Amino acid sequence: MSPTIERPGQPGAGEIFGQDLSGLGTLGVLGARAARRWFAGASVAVALWTAGNWGHFAAAAIAAGQLPLRVAHLALFMLAFLLVPPYSWGSSLVRKIALLAVLVGLSIGFFLYDPQPGWYWTFVAVAAGLQQLPRPAFLSFIAALFVASFSIELAHDLTFVEAINQPALIASIGLLLAALGRQAQTLRALRAAQHELADLAVAEERNRVARDLHDILGHSLTVIAVKAELAGRLVRLDPDRAEREAADLEELARGALADVRATVQGFRGVSVATELAEARASLGSAGVAAHLPTAADAVSAAHRELFGWVLREGITNVVRHSRASVCEVAMGEDWIQIDDDGVGPGSAGSAPARGHGLDGLAERAEAAGFVLSLGRSELGGFRLRVSA
Repeated sequence: MSPTIERPGQPGAGEIFGQDLSGLGTLGVLGARAARRWFAGASVAVALWTAGNWGHFAAAAIAAGQLPLRVAHLALFMLAFLLVPPYSWGSSLVRKIALLAVLVGLSIGFFLYDPQPGWYWTFVAVAAGLQQLPRPAFLSFIAALFVASFSIELAHDLTFVEAINQPALIASIGLLLAALGRQAQTLRALRAAQHELADLAVAEERNRVARDLHDILGHSLTVIAVKAELAGRLVRLDPDRAEREAADLEELARGALADVRATVQGFRGVSVATELAEARASLGSAGVAAHLPTAADAVSAAHRELFGWVLREGITNVVRHSRASVCEVAMGEDWIQIDDDGVGPGSAGSAPARGHGLDGLAERAEAAGFVLSLGRSELGGFRLRVSA
């Protein structure tokens, strides 16, 4: 069973402070970790603004006889400022625009009694920046705020330098918060990619171990089965040889166990020369006449491990499936070929053209730039060939 890896949702879906809020209910958003982080930071901004402006705001409201009304308006605006970003994360574009429109509408209400209401648009720019709007929509909105604020400042007969301060602050804070949101999206995408790469690495390692175990155990267990059958027949006919075969069985079993351990640890290597010796012993035990090269000097050093795997899989299939009496192996610098005179492809009771072992061998060959081909041998049975 593969390990369960917890991974985040899709990047940018509804997260800016490390948590995806998409799919949560109304109350769920308020209690989410990301929303709590936002509330903590935004509440500090609201508190600092209130501490610096409350005297002027309250004095003007009392002078106009509208203190309760203006305080309620300010409280509603600040509440909307706190709620718009988290309720926008993971929402549709229509909902984001609707929430932002509510905040903008509340900010416009300050124009009724505040001679400089543009400062409230700083809060609007922050909220818009954290909404994760599509870039064209966000830039258009910030540009509109900039132009409107700049026009209002110029209407108060301010110089250009004086008039640019407020709209520049509005635009820069909005762009800064939008950049923070997009940076968080990128970080989230990288984290998701790391999880995917980790999954792929685990799957690849699992496939490697499965393929190697199949190759190792398939070969070893086939030879063990053949030798066990031979030893059983020789117990009464030739006890001494039966004893030798039994000793070989023990040695093969120990070797297979060592191979399995080494494969799981990732340290096992295969040599074409070693596999030639193994092939000669395996074919001899199965009663198959073996015509094999005496050495592997003709094979390039870079290909000897791959050709070792070809020999292991090919000889295993000859012993297990072919019912052959003769097996021939030939090889060159960049090719190897195994022929037998067994039942051959398409014959009744023959092995399938491709199985797990041959699929794994084809993957190995392809990774090394080689091609595996199967067909009928000139001897009448199977031919397995791997060549560059």
